[in-house]
Amino acid sequence: MFDGDVLSTQNFTFGNRGLLPLVLGLLLSFPADSSAQNTPGPTSPTALSGYMEVHYTNAELEDGQLDFHRFILLITHQFSDRIRFVSELELEHALVAGLEEAGELELEQAYLDFLLSRSFNVRAGMLLMPVGIINERHEPPVFYGVERPLVETVIIPTTWFEPGVGIHGEVGRGWRYRAYVTSPLNAARFSAEEGVRDGRQKGSRTNVGKAAATGRVEYVGVRGLTTGASFWAGSTGFEFRPRFDVPVRVVEADARYARARFEGRAQVAQVTIAGAGDLNDAIARTTGVNPNIARTLRGSYLEASYRVVSGARFGDVGTFVRYENVDTQFRMPAGYLPLQEFDRDAWVVGATYWPEPDIAVKFDYVHQRNRSAIVPAPHSFNIGLGWWF
Repeated sequence: MFDGDVLSTQNFTFGNRGLLPLVLGLLLSFPADSSAQNTPGPTSPTALSGYMEVHYTNAELEDGQLDFHRFILLITHQFSDRIRFVSELELEHALVAGLEEAGELELEQAYLDFLLSRSFNVRAGMLLMPVGIINERHEPPVFYGVERPLVETVIIPTTWFEPGVGIHGEVGRGWRYRAYVTSPLNAARFSAEEGVRDGRQKGSRTNVGKAAATGRVEYVGVRGLTTGASFWAGSTGFEFRPRFDVPVRVVEADARYARARFEGRAQVAQVTIAGAGDLNDAIARTTGVNPNIARTLRGSYLEASYRVVSGARFGDVGTFVRYENVDTQFRMPAGYLPLQEFDRDAWVVGATYWPEPDIAVKFDYVHQRNRSAIVPAPHSFNIGLGWWF
């Protein structure tokens, strides 16, 4: 991690044709000497790290599923004391073959940092959006639960990354900030179930006719406490002809507190889509199906955790409980009714075992509900193995 800005994850998606040359080039770029590859010398300006996670999911009324969810390599290079490069290459679901249901090979972050001073620095390239807790810090050992919280999946569409440029730094005693100009979301891909998630352009021939703005402010001046607030704002209707404006606003606030063996987290997030009724009409004319997109989406969660065992020779053990509420149909445009199956809440209880600080074995049970009398919300038992190096 750098400057309190966690390593982000921005994504180019590569087609199958370019996959083999890319991977071969990546492998051949490292020294043949395995010791040099694994442990760069103290004077080496280039470093290799990464993280991985494997999930077993057994959802109610379904067969269990085992998935090598993520394999990530992080490559950094220090050009000088003032300029550094950070990149993150991610392979999801073990392979890339075919279309949407297969895995993805993505460049989740690739930026240059121009380190000018403690209070003012410039960053440019593929950037993680500084929105929420998980989007910038999502390595498996640092959060409880096999999967990321629902709020940071369907309200804040993690992992969320776009090309852009911006500034970051620390000011005063305990204040941090990040502010970027980036490519916008694409409203033509919004949905009732997952809100703006599929609208991420991910740096692949992105439309920047009207750039978006995003930023975050954090305060870490009280021992054990981190509070933050984030925003994102952009116009997203560029794909439609004739064009019309679809302004989207994302606002979020969060807090984390740790003392001794206890840790608590809280977060609330809201998405506002202006002109949602016109957006539904435009998509319906294009696809023949009305998507029933809401004008407001909202989510929140509370989490408490406790290290039951800490500092033992065999490792640490922690337990947690989390309550979440997510409603991607919170407020509807005039003439539309909400789909009740997308007003969801969940209780998640589980435990994590750390045999080493950078390795996490996770277990949890998700008791999920929705407000629909017809569409069920399946409960699930999950096991995860994650590590970073």
